[in-house]
Amino acid sequence: MSNRLIRAIAPALTLALGATLSGCGGMPTNRSLESVHQPVVTRNNYTLDVATYGGTLSLPEQRRLSGWFDALDLRYGDRVAVDDPSQSGSAREAVAALAARYGLLVSDEAPVTAGQIAPGTARVVVSRSSASVPECPDWSTKSDVNLTNGTYSNFGCAANSNLAAMVADPEHLLHGAKGTGETIVMSSSKAIDSYREAKPTGEKGLKESATSSQGSN
Repeated sequence: MSNRLIRAIAPALTLALGATLSGCGGMPTNRSLESVHQPVVTRNNYTLDVATYGGTLSLPEQRRLSGWFDALDLRYGDRVAVDDPSQSGSAREAVAALAARYGLLVSDEAPVTAGQIAPGTARVVVSRSSASVPECPDWSTKSDVNLTNGTYSNFGCAANSNLAAMVADPEHLLHGAKGTGETIVMSSSKAIDSYREAKPTGEKGLKESATSSQGSN
């Protein structure tokens, strides 16, 4: 084949190859090892207005609030806050006592919610976050041709989707858990001291055991 003929048919072959690849979904375009599919954290606020009698919660209101917590399946990762215009400490303590049954503390600040709080009521806000990876699985790349050496379109979907599903507190995907700064040395070193002070198992030597064999008649 002459060079003139090759130059003549080269543009046509390029157009045909491009049309074939576009019809198959194209080639991968992400040339890094960082997946384009990352967990997305969303937060929803659930509110319940409770009546405050004399600045505190009555027993029926406490039962109603406890039932609401049960209906929400209050769990680790949720954040409970009290928006009380009267700044009643008794109402906050009553909500904190109910939240403590689920192992949760009441936040110092309440998020902004829609609607006004009626006089004589306090608003209990439960903030719940969830994590998911949008557009996964991604099978958009249908071509086996990978001239750019890019990662497949579905790359990272499995690992990041499992991470989003298993993380106990989705907020930790945005920022890590904050410690209190307190360290209990006695508790942390108890296991180390126990290991160091344990006597070796072979200190007293091996135990002698008598063996006997009896033949069968």
